[in-house]
Amino acid sequence: MSRLFEATKINGMNIKNHFVRSATHEAMAGLDGRVNDQLLDCMAQLALGDVGLLITGHAHVTREGQAGPRQMGIYSNAMIDSLKRVASVVHEHGGLVAVQLAHAGKYGIGKDEYAPIGPSNVFVNKIKKASAMTVDEIKRTVKAFGDAAQRAVKSGFDAVQIHAAHGYLLSQFLSGYYNQRDDAYGGTLENRARFLVQVYEEIRQRVGKSFPVLVKINSEDFLEGGITVKEIIKVCHMLEDRGMDAIEMSGGTFESGKLIPSRAGTSKSEEREAYYRKAAETFKKEIKMPLILVGGFLSYNIAEEVIASGLADYVALSRPLIREPHLVKRWAAGDRKKASCISCNKCFSTLATKEALHCVVEKKELSKKRSESCLKIENTTEV
Repeated sequence: MSRLFEATKINGMNIKNHFVRSATHEAMAGLDGRVNDQLLDCMAQLALGDVGLLITGHAHVTREGQAGPRQMGIYSNAMIDSLKRVASVVHEHGGLVAVQLAHAGKYGIGKDEYAPIGPSNVFVNKIKKASAMTVDEIKRTVKAFGDAAQRAVKSGFDAVQIHAAHGYLLSQFLSGYYNQRDDAYGGTLENRARFLVQVYEEIRQRVGKSFPVLVKINSEDFLEGGITVKEIIKVCHMLEDRGMDAIEMSGGTFESGKLIPSRAGTSKSEEREAYYRKAAETFKKEIKMPLILVGGFLSYNIAEEVIASGLADYVALSRPLIREPHLVKRWAAGDRKKASCISCNKCFSTLATKEALHCVVEKKELSKKRSESCLKIENTTEV
């Protein structure tokens, strides 16, 4: 049997294989962050598809930390009943689920008292788009992450993941590109990492040593002055020394041009898969924590090689599972054809049209088939 389908563990959490569903914004919640039946159906299908560990789309830990419309919320105890539905439906279908805890930082969509905040002031055409956080605001946000982690435990989730990648708040603080502070949270790498370390320590204090805590982090920002592989390895050492359970390695931000986290066109060649291979090699030489590697995986043989070679401990998938939630199950059954996803990124365009996340290409193909079927019926009736 391929190592891909061997059982694994992260801090006592028994995972059926080496596949992880990487956090993906589903846009399947109400305006207040409570989930709807679409999200429950989505999670159920992923669990039925035998993905070893599901990570939810990013859940905002504060109101001003909301990144997008119809985003799942974990910012209030009023969300707990909603969150319980997510954990329950995954467990009912034999899966494990972690909730990703996030704050959008300067990319927040709120206004007035929920206006965006970040490490530094942000102006666009002399208009202030985000305000530099005070130390008190940082402390309140650290507490908010801890509160959110406690809600995750109460809601029945199997783990939490801290979102410190892709240019969101904690990633912004890590990055010299975004972080222009000159206090204890800016300047040196140790200072820039302080916020993330405090968030982790707060969460660990709240959930205990036996509850799995993961983090998603950039291998590098691909921005001038942004975080580098060398720096991120040092941050990983800081987290490992404090008891972090696993790292998911990603990369890029919304401002990284062609090197954004979800790159278009990667389906054209297997050489384009596993974006962060070199960074993972460096990580594995120095860090003992389990490594979850995301980044353009579409081919079974590439996923198998990554695990068999020890380059990573888990392979994380996002877009392929939008098109094929049962992809892992198909591969396990012996059908090793490449994922149907073509990496066109049209799935994310649905988020701007007030639709739930779905594969646009698949929807068009199904619509065409239905039209052709109806035409055949009409022609047969006429005869």
